[in-house]
Amino acid sequence: MVESQKAKETYMYEPPHRKWPRRLGWSIIILFLLISMSCIAISIYVGYQMTHPEKKPIDQLPSDYGITYEDISFMSSDKQTELSGWVLHPENSPKMTVILAHGYKGNRVEDNIPFLSMAEELIKRNYRVIMFDFRYAGESKGDMTTVGVKEQFDLLGAIDWTANHYDEPISLLGISMGASTAILSASQSDDVVSVVADSPFSDLEDYLKVNLPVWSHLPNFPFTPLILTLMPMITDLDPKEASPISVLDDVAPRPILFIHNKGDASIPYTESKKMAKQYPDYFTLWLTEGEGHVKSYQQNKKRYIEKIDQFFTKQL
Repeated sequence: MVESQKAKETYMYEPPHRKWPRRLGWSIIILFLLISMSCIAISIYVGYQMTHPEKKPIDQLPSDYGITYEDISFMSSDKQTELSGWVLHPENSPKMTVILAHGYKGNRVEDNIPFLSMAEELIKRNYRVIMFDFRYAGESKGDMTTVGVKEQFDLLGAIDWTANHYDEPISLLGISMGASTAILSASQSDDVVSVVADSPFSDLEDYLKVNLPVWSHLPNFPFTPLILTLMPMITDLDPKEASPISVLDDVAPRPILFIHNKGDASIPYTESKKMAKQYPDYFTLWLTEGEGHVKSYQQNKKRYIEKIDQFFTKQL
């Protein structure tokens, strides 16, 4: 009996040099799980922050520029989101209404462009101008920004409102997210006769796969694939639904003027270039010299206005 007990104890004994590999293995597994959970938590947090950026106030009015205007409100074509904006009237009978579409994190004023300065120049040339806030921007309703996925319905709402109130042709001018949104909306509305797309992305998912660190300020791996995987689950936002390059067939033969700064580090000019070449008979590309995202107007104000005025006039 004693010998049997000793044999059992000898059998159960595990030398120290055999224990540490197993402990190390468990430590590695636990560390891996902790790192994975941390990456997932960071990705969820950053994804949420990107779709819920701080809203900028409307801190300028058209009257600051001596422009006659009226406040308007209308529904997004999703029939769920109320949007706010302005109609800016020229002194003479308008030849066209131009709807301005602002960028990500911006609002109808878009003071880094600035939109009111651009609107002033258009009004001098007898364009009626509509400026409005996309969902979750400025004074509009909505619980999140979707980088074009649902903003296309907001712009469709603005187009419908304009078509119901005015008889002149309608054109769109968008910058960055607003430029991509303008292409998406034009593909779904016969009321739009032309589009100026300043610094658009061609496909949101493909763009984010490469350029998300520009906006997230996180390393591409592992955060970009994690954010893109988790975003549709936690925000009801699917980047696949914002692909301007996939709807160009529905815009042509209506013309698009693509404008892009060669020194744009946020959305490379190649995004516009690959869309413009899809229909060279109808689409035009103007590449400007300089640095910065959506800075073509600031850096080439006179030429910019001349270009878009000539472009819009051809559609009359």
